[in-house]
Amino acid sequence: MMEESMSIPFVKMHGTGNDFILFDNRNRNLNDEQITSLSKKICQRRFGAGSDGFIALQFDETKEADLVMVFKNPDGSDAGMCGNGARCFGGFAVTLGAPQTFTFRVHQNIYKAVVRDHNALITFPLQTKVTELILEGEPLLSVYTNTEHIVCSTVQTELNNIQMLSEKGRRYRFHEQFEPKGTNVNFIYGLGKNRVSLQTYERGVENLTYSCGTGAIASALGWHHLQQAGGGSYQYQIEVQGGTLTVHFSFQEETSLYENILLEGPYSFVYEGFFYV
Repeated sequence: MMEESMSIPFVKMHGTGNDFILFDNRNRNLNDEQITSLSKKICQRRFGAGSDGFIALQFDETKEADLVMVFKNPDGSDAGMCGNGARCFGGFAVTLGAPQTFTFRVHQNIYKAVVRDHNALITFPLQTKVTELILEGEPLLSVYTNTEHIVCSTVQTELNNIQMLSEKGRRYRFHEQFEPKGTNVNFIYGLGKNRVSLQTYERGVENLTYSCGTGAIASALGWHHLQQAGGGSYQYQIEVQGGTLTVHFSFQEETSLYENILLEGPYSFVYEGFFYV
């Protein structure tokens, strides 16, 4: 257990409106149970600093990567990966002395970050496919981006109906078809050949968020699939409430595999402070 009245120094950041609390755990050495407990408190918007997630920066004891990113949702649950969190993690690490290009591990996966001028490019160690499915009579797409996502194509007017998206997102997120983990739910509208508008209902946050990085990847691949755009290398612009993300990828028609996946976008520092436990 953490000591009473312990103060935790932290930094508040956001990546296109997806906000996070980050702290340097290299010397404090909080364990996973302590990090989980802290995330439930500090992420609260009324009684904590408030954020969509909590990120601890640590040394990689396995020496497989330069650093480790430990990510917790506001409810304390783990996430397979958080793309926007990773971009903020990249910017945070550089302020602590990391080079502008470095590797980091999330669970067993090793990513690469390239950080320049408040912009971060994250390389995903990922090959994935888009799978078609039917849920409640609606055609959907399932796309694994090192965490679980489904993609729902909708019309532009529905994309602005926050209440409807929240209710539908919550229902699909907890649907028995995706048990036991559940899923993140992405609603997309195609604005052009390489441009998509996106709203994401995030598991663990249990609400719509201003942006979701892994959701942006899932949506880019889903939109490519819906267009049957064919093999090659692509760059898609994903418009979210908090700004614009860029997803780079290639597609192999012979294997139906998406690979060479990168997520790019801005990050911002908001403030720094101390949280008293």
